[in-house]
Amino acid sequence: MTSAPGFLVAILLGCTGVAGAAEIVVGNGPYALRTTIETAAPGDILRLGNARYDGPIVIDKPLMLIGNRDSQVVGPGEGTVISVRADDVTLKGLYITGSGRRLDRLDSGVALAKGTRRARVEGNRIVMNLIGIDVQGAIDVTVSGNTIVGRTDLHRAEMGSGIYVWNAPGLLVEHNDIRRGRDGIFVTTSMRAHYRFNRMQELRFAFHSMYANDIVLEHNVSRGNVLGFAFMFSRNVTATDNLSEGDATHGLFLNSVNDSRLIHNEVRDGGEKCLFVYSATRNRIEGNRLEGCGIGIHLTGGSAENVLTGNAVIGNRTQVKYVGTRWLEWSGVPEEAAKTKVPIGNFWSDHVAFDIDGDGMADSPYRPNDTVDVLTWSQPMTRLLLGAPAVQLIRWAQSRFPGLLPGGVIDSHPLMSPEGTGPRPLATSVTVGFIPTEEN
Repeated sequence: MTSAPGFLVAILLGCTGVAGAAEIVVGNGPYALRTTIETAAPGDILRLGNARYDGPIVIDKPLMLIGNRDSQVVGPGEGTVISVRADDVTLKGLYITGSGRRLDRLDSGVALAKGTRRARVEGNRIVMNLIGIDVQGAIDVTVSGNTIVGRTDLHRAEMGSGIYVWNAPGLLVEHNDIRRGRDGIFVTTSMRAHYRFNRMQELRFAFHSMYANDIVLEHNVSRGNVLGFAFMFSRNVTATDNLSEGDATHGLFLNSVNDSRLIHNEVRDGGEKCLFVYSATRNRIEGNRLEGCGIGIHLTGGSAENVLTGNAVIGNRTQVKYVGTRWLEWSGVPEEAAKTKVPIGNFWSDHVAFDIDGDGMADSPYRPNDTVDVLTWSQPMTRLLLGAPAVQLIRWAQSRFPGLLPGGVIDSHPLMSPEGTGPRPLATSVTVGFIPTEEN
């Protein structure tokens, strides 16, 4: 049976697992999808063909929309393309484009409304929308396997995020490819979520969270963005096995983050700073690899009571930047050695030392900064004097007599090798998959 242009053809194929539900094939008429949604019963499965379907679409009952590669839902260039306002809605295999460009109205490819539950957005291509997926107060949502490509016709400040999350407890975001736009994933005022195996490129921030407590990030990749992973004003964040490669300013960024864990992450070939820690307390920073940045670790703003152990800090122009008068001990007890309480330091590629007893730790402590460093950080113009004999004499004296140092970072048990700084492999095995452009 074939459909005439302009008319809906809906074929009842059989019952689904839901009592009274049916599987329906949607015809090719200009308003076919909209009409089918209006007439469908809760629980029905709507099969979209290789056709263009006009948006905007509002789904106000439990339905499954399943498409093929060429099943296009196209908005008019205003508002949101698909609005979900019911529980138990699934969107799968669709090409979604044509949202508006109003940030104040959160124009999106897909918007999940406040209070809706158990939505699933899987395997879609969401291209050239202001915001890709807006999870606006929805609960127990799954966003999986989508390709999200942002707009290219706006300035950065006018762009939206690939996935925007507000107050969405129980959220799972996994295996998504996100490119272009402002932030790959932006989270604000939201708790209890899991973000894993996502790949993000050509963005301002790959992952940006504010007031996001009790969240887990693992095996995510940020590549070639302005900033990799930023966590702000949050507690109980667990970030493990994530990779930041070639991000311009920061790989890992902590601002007012407390009682959290950064374990087995990797930053390589970064720009300004591999790890920036500002006003953060009681965090565990363990088994990370920080390599090839302007500054390996920058700690400031009253950060205290943090445990740093088993990290490898390699080949950064400045390994550590810390301005303060207190001594900070950066040898800590790893989680897996909590019973033995034996402190283990970190590996520093610029530390020249011996290991006479063969325990894998250097026989001399590591002190990365001296008075001259502190002076040049607080008074940048003094860099002009770095070659002066008097400055070199001060540095020599402090290296021979550490008691002259004003305070700062000390690693009393530095490691001799970066091997084995973490019991698990880092996130380097995670690769970025194919991300189509808006023309594909």
